[in-house]
Amino acid sequence: MKRKDFIKNTAIITGSTFAAPAYIPGLITRSPNERINIAVVGISGQRKNVRGMINGRGIVHVNTYAQIPNVAVTTLCDVDERLFPGMVSVVEKQFGIKPKTETDFRNLLNDKNIDVISIATPDHWHALMTVWACQAGKDVYVEKPVSHNVSEGRKMVEAAEKYNRIVQSGICYRSSKAVKEGIKFVHEGKLGKVYMAKGITYRYRVPIEHVPDSPVPEGVHWDLFLGPAPYRPFNENRYIYQWHWHWDTGTTEFGNNGIYRMDTVRWALRKNTHPVKIHCTGGKFMRDDDQEVPNILVAIYEYEDGTIIQNEVRSLCTNPEGLTDSGDCFLYSDQGWMTFNGSGYKTYFGNKNEPGPARSDKDFPPEELSNGWVNFIDCVRSRKREDLDNDIPEGHMSASLGHLGLISYRTGRKLTFDPGNEKFIRDTEADKLLTRNYRKPFEMPRTV
Repeated sequence: MKRKDFIKNTAIITGSTFAAPAYIPGLITRSPNERINIAVVGISGQRKNVRGMINGRGIVHVNTYAQIPNVAVTTLCDVDERLFPGMVSVVEKQFGIKPKTETDFRNLLNDKNIDVISIATPDHWHALMTVWACQAGKDVYVEKPVSHNVSEGRKMVEAAEKYNRIVQSGICYRSSKAVKEGIKFVHEGKLGKVYMAKGITYRYRVPIEHVPDSPVPEGVHWDLFLGPAPYRPFNENRYIYQWHWHWDTGTTEFGNNGIYRMDTVRWALRKNTHPVKIHCTGGKFMRDDDQEVPNILVAIYEYEDGTIIQNEVRSLCTNPEGLTDSGDCFLYSDQGWMTFNGSGYKTYFGNKNEPGPARSDKDFPPEELSNGWVNFIDCVRSRKREDLDNDIPEGHMSASLGHLGLISYRTGRKLTFDPGNEKFIRDTEADKLLTRNYRKPFEMPRTV
């Protein structure tokens, strides 16, 4: 497949649930030594469409891997058996093979025919699946945020290093050609001396209303869905997509979308450590429904050198800011300022905001554009972790910004953090929120 055709098809599949079948006879070899076999875990998502399928990140994983030569999705794993018929049909059309189906992730670990675990589950499962997969000798692509809490992220880093696994953190900004150019612009000092960065996420959310508990639907393995989280009776408002808005399973909009902005500004500022002071405020406004987490959050992170990063999410009506309607990244320097989104940047200088250099991925020939999944598969083949667009240590640092902000919000005060030990200073209450109580047998290993 020509590179330009690959880029075109990738753009199509990421913008819609279904695309024309991408399977090309002969594209996938029959040699297990050459072909990379992938298990996609988590195929449910936001809502049912007219074909009865469920939109979600899992379908994006399947469709994107279908564009990469000599790669096959050979296994689908989900706790909801109702989703298998439709998704099996999609895989058959894309790859020309019928995938295995599995409801219990643990059964994938001893399957020697699986090379890669591609995780698109709810947040509370990301870390445990990644650690178990590394221990089983599998490489991993894990969606953002990589973890549900700070201690989990550290375990993921340790597991990847100990077992020499390729673990890609799924944050797509890192693979944008234009964003990479913008980051280089900052690193070369062309913006000036940056003193502050900010990420704004605007994503309007409709109320989830009040929904009573109900019997577990036939075909849904509720115990496996909850996994490490505390047991709760089945409730539709804790299940498909709505799990985002509960502390047990989600990470608020900080983890869901704010992480894109935090990862980018941290990358631009070369902040490869945690902040030393964190202060977050916010709340749940204007809604009377089952949502537990706040819909407005503002966090400020202070680093040892005095640099400040702001993290703001808004899930109610608000004015759009930046290059897109859903928010952006902003950097402020002694000479001007700069804004990023997922596919480009713009700069402005002086007190009159004179436009400076600007680039978008649209400015590059299609064959020059990069892709995070292609980068991941290339590294699986080469075994060069250093070539990953977003290796797991980066994913851990960026996810932790959201986690630390939420701990400040939940304790109701400004916190002081020790980046080296990943502990708060003389604050046992806050330290307890760095991890969670795991429900047996879904426990994070003490030593990975």
